[in-house]
Amino acid sequence: MRSHKLVLTLALTVGLAVSAAPAAATTAGTCRVELNFVDAYDTDENNGDEIRINLAGYMYPGGGRYVAMNNGDRAYSGNFANPATTIGTTGSALFSLREVTLPVVGQGDVLGSVTAWGFTCATLATGEVQEIPQHIFGSGYWYYMSLVMTGL
Repeated sequence: MRSHKLVLTLALTVGLAVSAAPAAATTAGTCRVELNFVDAYDTDENNGDEIRINLAGYMYPGGGRYVAMNNGDRAYSGNFANPATTIGTTGSALFSLREVTLPVVGQGDVLGSVTAWGFTCATLATGEVQEIPQHIFGSGYWYYMSLVMTGL
């Protein structure tokens, strides 16, 4: 009789352990990519740079605005009107850091870019987040740009 109770207890314990196991994570089919922040370590001009982000031909912030950045400044996504896009596991998104020349706030000069790649997206589970950082150096300037990729 004791062995039957022991077997029944073990069977129930194993059954509970199996049912309590976490479900396998779902691999992301697409990812949201957004600007996290931009740090200015060394601006090109003594009075700072006027910065915009170009994403797929759209300038952020829009409406002829820009973000003024001096040495040591940090500008978050919201300062640039939240540039973001969605990519698949085989696509990419290019976020270009641009300096505009006042008074014309157009496309500006490309300082450098950060690319979010679909193959990184393919490694993420749904809801998983990956930072994509990049130092951007040039003649007389140094920026650090960070993107955030989230599996969808």
